[in-house]
Amino acid sequence: MKVAVLGGGESGFGAAYLAKKKGMEVFLSDKGSISESYKKLLTDADIDFEEGQHSEEKILAADWIIKSPGIPKKADIIFKINQKGIRLSSEIEFASEFTDAKIIAITGSNGKTTTTSLIYHILKNDGLKVGLGGNIGKSFAKQVADENFDYYVLEVSSFQLDDIQNFRPYISLLLNLSQDHLDQYNYNYEEYALAKFRIAENQENDNFFIYNKDDVMSLSLLEKLEIKAKMIPFSTQEKLKEGGFIQENKLIVKLQDEFSMKVDELSLVGNHNIANSLAASIAGKILQINNERIRSALMTFQAVEHRLEEVAEIGGVKFINDSKATNVNAAYYALESMKQPTVWIVGGIDKGNDYTEIEDLVKKKVKAIVCLGLDNAKIIDFFQGTKELIYSTTSMEEAVRVSKSVAQKGDTILLSPCCSSFDLFQNYEDRGRQFKKEVLNKTENDGK
Repeated sequence: MKVAVLGGGESGFGAAYLAKKKGMEVFLSDKGSISESYKKLLTDADIDFEEGQHSEEKILAADWIIKSPGIPKKADIIFKINQKGIRLSSEIEFASEFTDAKIIAITGSNGKTTTTSLIYHILKNDGLKVGLGGNIGKSFAKQVADENFDYYVLEVSSFQLDDIQNFRPYISLLLNLSQDHLDQYNYNYEEYALAKFRIAENQENDNFFIYNKDDVMSLSLLEKLEIKAKMIPFSTQEKLKEGGFIQENKLIVKLQDEFSMKVDELSLVGNHNIANSLAASIAGKILQINNERIRSALMTFQAVEHRLEEVAEIGGVKFINDSKATNVNAAYYALESMKQPTVWIVGGIDKGNDYTEIEDLVKKKVKAIVCLGLDNAKIIDFFQGTKELIYSTTSMEEAVRVSKSVAQKGDTILLSPCCSSFDLFQNYEDRGRQFKKEVLNKTENDGK
């Protein structure tokens, strides 16, 4: 079988490596440049590759094409692949065909990385042989090629789910839905939401689908869709006969038996993280993990980098890195959890954002807005009637400097951008690390 892989990053290399190991004829193509580290890995694995172009004749001669999630659906090469009717898959689809391990797959607009990491921590805490992959950690395909795990916990995006045919997780989780990536879904919220629901489309009645009973769009689509898996809800707003809920400041999961622990004992803070902990606990119970092991995992879990990560406290001002908040709903959760007057760093590439959702929170919680992006006009136009203190900056150094000049003892400086990062940064990780570097540089300089 001839396999072509589009994209030479972590998932692309992993897919090519697995295909090669399975005896397939492999060609990897990246229209951009491939990093030196991946070029060495490709060369060492004797995988044919190119960069800076797509050799269409070679790609379109493949029997199966694996697409990295970063390649837009509307790219010219994707149109030609679809026209020829060649099977087009994501790395998660491809790799899942070569493993019998149980897959726990997590999607949603917000909280995916935290919940995926938390479930992985619960399974590891129970001593299970488990891999972490998808949008997080090492390539799922590379792990399938080299490891012998019994379980995989995968963070899965809508872009990866767009390119599945048979992907069938043992447990799937849809944490929540909010308007995100609409530029890739014809600015149609329902089209984006349906892409997320594809996580359950191949599941059968011996599988499990965990969903958020508080999420309006999820409930609306569940009325129209046929889900064959056993559906288990969670809610932070109502008591449930079966599933996960909050009662008298306790997190409770009712399945065959009951698991409970005090909300105050959770290592993660904020209402959104209570919901994430409920979802993760349900997965743990389905896998018949001992209550004490689940409890100890929820108490010891360390927050994910770039997600409400406390960087430092300098002169009574807290600095919080929430660079992973690339949409309005994620920023909503961050602002909601702020207890002190907040200087909010926001901006980047707008993805069709509607800031109405957070307008009241900004009025209540934010003392100043520091825009960080090449084009800050939309944010400034929206909030200029709400806040007097709005600043426009075009570098992280400038954004941190301006934020520090505005903040007083007892305030919080929050980077929660609402937008993608590609105007000024390589990705959200680069943005978050630059924020931390500038904050900590300022600390060192202030101390001299």
